[in-house]
Amino acid sequence: MPYTIARYAGYCSGVRRAMEIAFQAAREARESGVACYSLGELIHNPEAVDALRREGILPISSVEEAESGSIILLRSHGVSPQVEEQCRRQGLIVRDTTCGSVQALHKIVRESGERGVPVILVGEPDHPEVQGTAAWCSGPCHIIRSEQDADALPEMDAALAVSQTTFSLSEWEKILSRLEKRFKRLDVRCTICPATQMRQKEAQELAARVDAMVVVGGKSSANTRKLYEVCRAICPNTILVERAAEIPADFIDIHNHHIGIAAGASTPDWSFKEVVTRMNDMEHIDQETQQEPVAQVEQEVQEPQALTMEDIEKTVVRIRTGQTVTGTVVQITEDEVCVNIGYKSDGLIKRSDLVDQDVKLGDEIEVEVVKVNDGEGNVLLSQRNIVNRKAWDALMEKFENGEYIDAVGKEAVKGGLLASVEGGVRAFVPASQLAQRYVEKIGQFVGQPMKLKIIDVDKQKKRIVASRKQVIEEENKAKKEAAWEKLEVGAVVTGIVRRFADFGAFVDLGGVDGLIHITDLAWSRVNHPSDVLQVNQEVQVKIKSVDRERERIQLGYKELQPKPWDNIEEKYPVGVILERPVVRIRPFGAFIELEPGVDGLVHISQCAPTRVAKVEDVLQEGQTVLVKVLAVDPEAKRISLSIREALADETVLENGDLEIPGEAEEAPAAEEAPAAEEAAPAEEAAPAEEAAPAEEAPADAE
Repeated sequence: MPYTIARYAGYCSGVRRAMEIAFQAAREARESGVACYSLGELIHNPEAVDALRREGILPISSVEEAESGSIILLRSHGVSPQVEEQCRRQGLIVRDTTCGSVQALHKIVRESGERGVPVILVGEPDHPEVQGTAAWCSGPCHIIRSEQDADALPEMDAALAVSQTTFSLSEWEKILSRLEKRFKRLDVRCTICPATQMRQKEAQELAARVDAMVVVGGKSSANTRKLYEVCRAICPNTILVERAAEIPADFIDIHNHHIGIAAGASTPDWSFKEVVTRMNDMEHIDQETQQEPVAQVEQEVQEPQALTMEDIEKTVVRIRTGQTVTGTVVQITEDEVCVNIGYKSDGLIKRSDLVDQDVKLGDEIEVEVVKVNDGEGNVLLSQRNIVNRKAWDALMEKFENGEYIDAVGKEAVKGGLLASVEGGVRAFVPASQLAQRYVEKIGQFVGQPMKLKIIDVDKQKKRIVASRKQVIEEENKAKKEAAWEKLEVGAVVTGIVRRFADFGAFVDLGGVDGLIHITDLAWSRVNHPSDVLQVNQEVQVKIKSVDRERERIQLGYKELQPKPWDNIEEKYPVGVILERPVVRIRPFGAFIELEPGVDGLVHISQCAPTRVAKVEDVLQEGQTVLVKVLAVDPEAKRISLSIREALADETVLENGDLEIPGEAEEAPAAEEAPAAEEAAPAEEAAPAEEAAPAEEAPADAE
């Protein structure tokens, strides 16, 4: 007989918690010699209630029935605040087993009432959870259970829509659709328990794959009834039973059909496991009917063999302490997470043993079994143990391979920094290993992501010492090697200006520095590199030479800039009159700067309308004068100028330049520059680009 048990079958974490509190309360009551009551049935399952009664817990219908000083259990469906207050006034010891999802619902409803916003509560009006929830609302609370009820609601400016935690998700969505059409300002909170949603969804999927469904649980349980209705809507051959004995002998051809088994959240583990054993017995009996009388078969059915825990446990997986298993998150509370691991009961993980605090319902996580049974029938799990072990193994592998690890600075301590590395493991980074230079304020690294290299390990104590400094040094070295490989004389590359010296500028080429000598910065004379460039400026430079052994790179900047003597005849045609400054005075004349890198000479004979004995008698350095271009020699890089001719002209251009109309008058032969000009010292006659550099870089400049 093929059969499939739903993964989310049996106690949810909320019910399991309620049962744990109840058994603990029963022990306290016995030890103290007082009575123990539950206000109503703790959960809607007769077998569970019978088990509690055997422990001495008696269900009562009102608080007045309890004796003063006794213990009273507030059931998982929750109660009104008035009932809680009544218990305390009567001197009862209260043990609250209210489900976490129900408590969250109470809080939402209470806050809405305090704000004066009406509440629309979707659920069964006579269910204790719904009645208790409504009592937490200090304002109007409208309880509805159908689409027709939604249509009958009064008009409201705004409202809050919530639902019973065990309500059918599909019904909730239908009712919500009606509400959203009616109320524009509707605050919707889907308060259906996530575990309930997952249980119903899985039951639907299972019902679609099988020939018949058996839903196990209390018939008075809303959770179980909804599960039954969900399955029956998809698989008509669905039955609801509280005990295994209720399964009809002629339910289905067990031998030839696939059967699905689901259980409500309030169904004890042993109940649905008992159903599995019962169906196995039925299959065995069905096979024996081929050779035995029918009467004998009926007798076998009426008297099924007694179940043992060993029989039940055979139907589920086996686990052991220390075992690693994969499970699915089925319930999340403030203190713990419930995980289905395929065992007869779900496993519980305390928040302190959970590595991923953002875990969500339906997530598959790997866990380690800490205890198979904690004394209350619970399986205790830990995620931290297995994650830490895997993280440690991964770190040791990286340590052996010399790989880097990702980390985040957590705390500045004496002598260094504590960092959280991969997997939550902590590493200590000594202050001397934080950076290449001395670090005065270690706190600046707190919260900062960084790469570290493990330099020492204490495997017994599982302690790690790491270095950020070594990572920086190795990365810089690798970057430097890669940069050297790319360098090629004559290539044009991009770099960042990092610092200046009197003799030039240093440029970062991506791991290595190159020098632009001051004479290679511009075609004109440069007093200091900062006159041309700025620190952190991105520049394009030409590689002039590479000395790998001495780690020196000579760069050129001016080679990529326009040459001032290019197209000089077009820029300064003969006859043009300009207004320019005097930059140097010599015995044979004055040099006029036409633009940076281009100077013209006014011979002493052209310095004034009349003959002068000394140039200094009529001109001074820095003085701005009008000059006329007499001749341009691009090859010799010489321009002859005349102040005398410029003064004779009376036309001033709008841009400040002067021009003589018509063709330029040739200078008289008698007034041409004397041989002394031709014999001028090399320093004065040589073009700017051929001038000797002001200062050569010393041999050890780098």
